[in-house]
Amino acid sequence: MTAKERCTSCNATLAVEGSTGFPCPVCANTIYRCYRCREQSIAYTCPKCGFQGP
Repeated sequence: MTAKERCTSCNATLAVEGSTGFPCPVCANTIYRCYRCREQSIAYTCPKCGFQGP
């Protein structure tokens, strides 16, 4: 992860530890999640196709 990447849910700059990136199940655009949003199951919306996930 680099400093330019931000959490798709809360827009926080991602830390190296505890953050993740994965492909959207619909369009394969990369979804980034910070540790806090992952742990609290905060919803996210893919900025490319609008898919919503937990």
